[in-house]
Amino acid sequence: HLSTAGEQTAGETRKEREGRRKLDGEGKREGVIAGTKVSPSPMVSVVANQLDMAQTFWILGRYSNPVSRRSRKKDSILKMAQAVPKCHIFIIRTKGRAMEVVTHFVNDTVEFYKWGLTIADKRVESWPMMSSPIPTLAISCLYLLFLWAGPRYMQDRKPYILRKTLIVYNFSMVVLNFYIAKELLLASRAAGYSYLCQPVNYSSDVNEVRIASALWWYYISKGVEFLDTVFFILRKKFTQVSFLHVYHHCTMFILWWIGIKWVPGGQSFFGATINSSIHVLMYGYYGLAALGPQMQKYLWWKKYLTIIQMIQFHVTIGHAGHSLYTGCPFPAWMQWALIGYAVTFIILFANFYYHAYRRKPSSAQKGAKPVANGTSMVTNGHSKVEEVEDNGKRQKKGRAKRE
Repeated sequence: HLSTAGEQTAGETRKEREGRRKLDGEGKREGVIAGTKVSPSPMVSVVANQLDMAQTFWILGRYSNPVSRRSRKKDSILKMAQAVPKCHIFIIRTKGRAMEVVTHFVNDTVEFYKWGLTIADKRVESWPMMSSPIPTLAISCLYLLFLWAGPRYMQDRKPYILRKTLIVYNFSMVVLNFYIAKELLLASRAAGYSYLCQPVNYSSDVNEVRIASALWWYYISKGVEFLDTVFFILRKKFTQVSFLHVYHHCTMFILWWIGIKWVPGGQSFFGATINSSIHVLMYGYYGLAALGPQMQKYLWWKKYLTIIQMIQFHVTIGHAGHSLYTGCPFPAWMQWALIGYAVTFIILFANFYYHAYRRKPSSAQKGAKPVANGTSMVTNGHSKVEEVEDNGKRQKKGRAKRE
């Protein structure tokens, strides 16, 4: 018997009444259908709306042929239960159509992804990390988990110095980004690419595959860059893990998986070439800074890294806008997404630039003792104060763990 709370069903037995009360009670996950006790099941098979023209229920069960999600009244649900006596049916009362909307959204998303796979680039399907988005999403979730757990783990511990590790890491990133930029430049020239409008060529031409391979390495580099955050947290530079820093690192890795999956070529090469070239300069700066305070006199150009990155975003918007205006046969949805994404970076980087270089320091800061080799700077979302200790050395011994 299915009824709303507080109602009595004529002629119901004591067992049926107890079952109905359990069904109507909050947090109870069992009820009575046609006098039979039922238990939970993991599969949603049907949404039953307006059982007594007043309530909405979810019918969950396991069937060989899933039942339609059309609205069903009480009588039809009872007939369904009698027709499949071996199934386990579980009823959850819901408010309105909220759960139905969620289920339809999930189903539509799955169907859209399956359709998207039919137009994905078959050349990259067997490449590492490209057969499914799950590895990329899992790594990104682990990254976010470390953002939460890392500072708590380091809270009562001394910071690591990691000087040698930072030197090796930063100069390795210089080599990787230089390789990516070089491959994109040489392969695009060999393929006769246009810098204004270049559709994707999904053929197995050697230069096209070379460009797709370089873009895949660019995507991998975005995953490697998660180590930027790891090193900041292990060195207890928590203030450098800003929203801009996290937003940049987390979104780039996921978005470039999408880019490699569907458009590993064409217009995609333009932004990746510019960004990897800038990263050569950026990680070169970090590598030199990690060598020690004696290098500070050669690092006068750090302020201009932020300016160059802001110029990059404006160029990206102009390039995508030109493609849309001229009707370039490159996916328009990606061009619009790129424009919106670049706008968010312009806002975030401009906000940093203002606070780091334009805003006048407070009176407390003016009276404070200046930090050795120190001025604020940011590159790639790193809100960074250059100190002697940031370069891998500390003035006082015994205050940090040895590497």
